[in-house]
Amino acid sequence: MVQWYKTWNNPLKNILWWLVIIGMLGSLPLAFTRNQTETSVNKVEFVFDYRDLLDIADIQTNPQSFVTEQLKNMKAAGIGSMAVYESTLSELRSSRRIEMFNSRDAMAMTQTFGEPNENYTYILFADNATQQKLEPLIQKTFGDLKVATKPWNFKNRSGLIIQMSMDDASIKTMDPDPITLQMLKDQGFQIVVRLSNRRPFVTNEMDRLLKSLHDIGVKRIIVDGNEVPGYTEENTEVNLNKMADLLHKNGIGLAAIELLKEPQKGFNTLAKQTNYNVVRLHSFTEKDGEKLTEPLKKAELQDRIQGVADRFVLAVKDRNIRMVFLNAKPVKSLDKGKLVDPLGAFYESLNGKDGAIPRIEKVGFTLGQAETFKVETTAWQKIARIFMLVGGVSLIVLMVTFFVPELALFLFVAGLLGAVALHALSANFYAQGLALGTAISAPSVAIMLAIRSVRSGVAAKWKSGIAYGLWQLLKTSLISLIGVVYVVALLNHITYLLVLQQFRGVGVLHLLPIAIAGLYLLFFSEKNTYVEKWAHVRRLLSSYISVLWIVTAGVALAAIFYYLSRTGNEGQASTVEKLFRSFLENTLGVRPRTKEFLLAHPLFLLGAYLAVRYKNAVYLMFIGVIGQLSIVDTFAHLHTPLHISLIRITYGLVFGALIGLVLIAAWEIVARSWKRWVPQLSK
Repeated sequence: MVQWYKTWNNPLKNILWWLVIIGMLGSLPLAFTRNQTETSVNKVEFVFDYRDLLDIADIQTNPQSFVTEQLKNMKAAGIGSMAVYESTLSELRSSRRIEMFNSRDAMAMTQTFGEPNENYTYILFADNATQQKLEPLIQKTFGDLKVATKPWNFKNRSGLIIQMSMDDASIKTMDPDPITLQMLKDQGFQIVVRLSNRRPFVTNEMDRLLKSLHDIGVKRIIVDGNEVPGYTEENTEVNLNKMADLLHKNGIGLAAIELLKEPQKGFNTLAKQTNYNVVRLHSFTEKDGEKLTEPLKKAELQDRIQGVADRFVLAVKDRNIRMVFLNAKPVKSLDKGKLVDPLGAFYESLNGKDGAIPRIEKVGFTLGQAETFKVETTAWQKIARIFMLVGGVSLIVLMVTFFVPELALFLFVAGLLGAVALHALSANFYAQGLALGTAISAPSVAIMLAIRSVRSGVAAKWKSGIAYGLWQLLKTSLISLIGVVYVVALLNHITYLLVLQQFRGVGVLHLLPIAIAGLYLLFFSEKNTYVEKWAHVRRLLSSYISVLWIVTAGVALAAIFYYLSRTGNEGQASTVEKLFRSFLENTLGVRPRTKEFLLAHPLFLLGAYLAVRYKNAVYLMFIGVIGQLSIVDTFAHLHTPLHISLIRITYGLVFGALIGLVLIAAWEIVARSWKRWVPQLSK
């Protein structure tokens, strides 16, 4: 039995490599369809919050003239859409559609002494046309709330008395203001409506509302609040299915706001039921806008405006954003002694010098209503899953064989059975688990093969250290890219592109390949028995700890902490580095990762160059594992277009190699100078 196992286990390693390559080739068509999907639409929509415009206008001397002027300015700047909320009495008042009073104010106006126990809301319409449009809307809203209304007149102005306190009545949600919707449409704006879940979900009423929005040209809604319309504690699934049917019936899609602290409840269900009629939205918040109103020198303000433009370009180009939502608010400036707003700065950031819109159009996008991605599929997908399963498991097993080659056959069979079982339990967990396994395995295997080439003496046989270093950098990177193909193919569902699902466990990818390659370098890279390996471990653990060891450990922990602080979306960077990143982005179009081209790749190349003569240079090569895992991690940002990630890692390798060659030249100068001058100094 043992002999039979060895007979099959020993040649398995070479077979595993073929299975990995076949699996990768079988996965390439899925990666191609992913590229087709993310390049299927190129329209970008800039949306401004109309409610914010009303708030800014409310403090102006001539509010309505101000709104009219700013709408023209926005249209000229490239803002083609307006976001309109469900209306409230408070918003209708800001729009100058109505005036609103409490009972005390109404008594003072009419010079009467009313009922002391009354605290009602009194409203007056701006004119008869406004009354005809809004009175039915207001009466229906408060009628649904079981609140009585009755007519009221003051100095030939018609109005209503609402039997509810003004503070309470002013925030009750109604349908969007039909006068505003028509006015914006007439001025050529597309309309995006923000719908909330503040009103009871009634199918017929929602159908009526969505049909009216469809008739005015609304193609997409943005959820206002933490819950989608139709989300309830009871019968949630039934209501969300009804809401999805109504959206589909009226040809209206959704917008997914990126970087929310918490997902909007029910959004993923609604997105799925609408067949993912969803676009990604980047929000420029009121707080962001405040930074453009601070008392700054002209140069500082221009830097911030340029930063806003860069932000919009990156959102569209690097994160598949198709809708940019702009917010603003008036700010009291004590330094200027007046109220200010960021509208002028917005226009400059969009269409000024190096503005966002010309740059976005330059890379192939056009302005227009945002459209959902057209999901490309292939009949090869079902067959490819088999290749991905076998090839992915083979890659993980290959990584383990660097430590325990005797377990290759057992792990391969167990891995296949485990992967099939996991897929039966949850296709999502299976895809993410196998993707994470291959993402960790590929750079680990790549760097361990480079270490083995030095330990086995292969490096010493090369005549040219530069040729060996460049070859190792290229070969190691190509092996890491095998993991990229598996990750992209396994996670090619539209939900990852829209970030409705995220690739979990990516944080492990930042550390585990370093730990795996480090363990191999210290204990498994030499050709010795398991007894000798264990003896090496015991010697290391029983060694006396010196101050140097403590200092080294402290430096290593500090380096790990700094490294982790720089990874992920929450990574920190200094102001100088942000400026450097901006320079790279604006100069190259796509910014390479600094840890790749300034650290990992150059040191790997220098280490490989020196390893031809000095075996201990392998420890310098080991640092290159950071660059290799970064290559895979770049593509693990599944919302980034594939061609952008490919350009990014290519720049990283090219510039990393150039800097590495500079380091090699510097090493040779220092080494030769040392050899020349040290003997003379010792005389």
